[in-house]
Amino acid sequence: MDGLFVAALDVGTTTIRCHILDETTSVVGTAVRQVELLYPEPGYVEIDPETLWDAVLGVLKGALTDAGLSAAQLVALGISSQRCTFITWDRETGQPFHNFITWKDVRADSIVRQWNDSFSMKAMRFGARLLYTVSRSRRYLAASVLRLMNTQVTPRLLWALERVPALRQAASAGRALYGGVDSWLLWRLTAGAAHLTDHSAAAATGFFDPFIVQWSSLAEGYFGIPAAMLPRVCEATADFGCTAPDILGAAVPIRCLIADQAASTFGSCCFSRGDAKVTLGTGTFLNVNTGQTPHASVAGLYPLIGWKLDDEITYIVEGASNDTGSLINWAQTVGWLKSPEESEQLATSVKDSGGVFFIPAFSGLQAPVNNPQATAGFLGVTPQTERAHIVRAILESLVFRVLQLYEALKEEANYTCTSIRIDGGVSQNTFVAQLLADLTGVKVERSTTADTSALGAGFLAGLAAGVWKSKNDLCKLRKVRDVFEPRQEVRRRYESTLARWRDAMERFLDWYPLPSNK
Repeated sequence: MDGLFVAALDVGTTTIRCHILDETTSVVGTAVRQVELLYPEPGYVEIDPETLWDAVLGVLKGALTDAGLSAAQLVALGISSQRCTFITWDRETGQPFHNFITWKDVRADSIVRQWNDSFSMKAMRFGARLLYTVSRSRRYLAASVLRLMNTQVTPRLLWALERVPALRQAASAGRALYGGVDSWLLWRLTAGAAHLTDHSAAAATGFFDPFIVQWSSLAEGYFGIPAAMLPRVCEATADFGCTAPDILGAAVPIRCLIADQAASTFGSCCFSRGDAKVTLGTGTFLNVNTGQTPHASVAGLYPLIGWKLDDEITYIVEGASNDTGSLINWAQTVGWLKSPEESEQLATSVKDSGGVFFIPAFSGLQAPVNNPQATAGFLGVTPQTERAHIVRAILESLVFRVLQLYEALKEEANYTCTSIRIDGGVSQNTFVAQLLADLTGVKVERSTTADTSALGAGFLAGLAAGVWKSKNDLCKLRKVRDVFEPRQEVRRRYESTLARWRDAMERFLDWYPLPSNK
């Protein structure tokens, strides 16, 4: 097969995918494997690094085989990966000190609460409020509401430094390395030649300052995280080296590292200020391009770096709901669904949820509710409740959470979104896509592929390798499969339903403490 080909690898929380893209951005080869999550104790969610490595090699080789190509025919490899899942390892031996601790892990919740309630943290927030009053700097506004969160790396890395003796000793000796999935994969793919990350992954950790674009002085001075552990931060399309020739049969240039939600935003061609996308995957992520200015939020929306290209930084703001596809999988596990596709059929088989309300809070409720002690559950179940009502209530709740995030963003910032671009496995559910358009009042666009994280990594690697010349070229090649126009009459019909759902949500807040640290 002739032409220029790019491998796009996406290592998510539930699946690992690799697509081979040609010059038209069409997928000519693909492979998928599931991520094996481990739950050694309540609140612990881990990934075995060797199992992950084997799966990554499997999808890389499988995609090449599916495309009928050899590794030597690839001009570049781009890597997108889940954020805030991390590992530490010995710089001399390469051996990890523990499994990957994922972003869904809450083992460090007691550390989160201890720090958030500490005098020093309260003093920092108070001082930042004073500085913001004087300077009106958005950096101090963000610091005035600074709180540790379980999804950030900071508390879990502190837990590991405290609780893993070998790591603590190696860190003291300067031998320990820290990295997300991206950094560790790069280390393995290059046979230990590179310890790097990009701005999008670094900005999500909790100890990288997106306002001054460097590892925060708080990391070492305040939290005691040794600076020598941290990877060097590069642009998303830096020269990250090549894969060791014995891994794939040829040395493939690695030309992109990027975090999954930034990759998805790029893959959705959200290149202009105000462009918005919603990823409906394991969790839901609303990301809006804020241009060259980071967004400072008081509602719990997170200012992030989307990508840095040619010395220009594009910022994004993010709101997240941790439970989306995981809820569909749960409904399937308990027997309410035979397949994820059946959820749409069941939801549309009834005119409404029959007065049933579901709160999607297996992992608490994130912005703008910000209640980690919230629990999931149903209200309004009666003897007349059918399976279809239960399923519809679950799907509606997913859209209600996106609406909360969208409305919080509109309240805080003057961003006019003319459309929302959706991706992720749950985006294939037409009931969800149409209801999202109805309730937000914004046109929703669904692309031909749900895997825009992989697409974004491939786009960036291809730009670096010269397969495409500019972002404008990518916009011309963007493929939209479906467009959902908002229906005002549906929004009006849902007004009372939304009010009752919010009332129901209040009853599920502060239900239980998260697992305490041992």
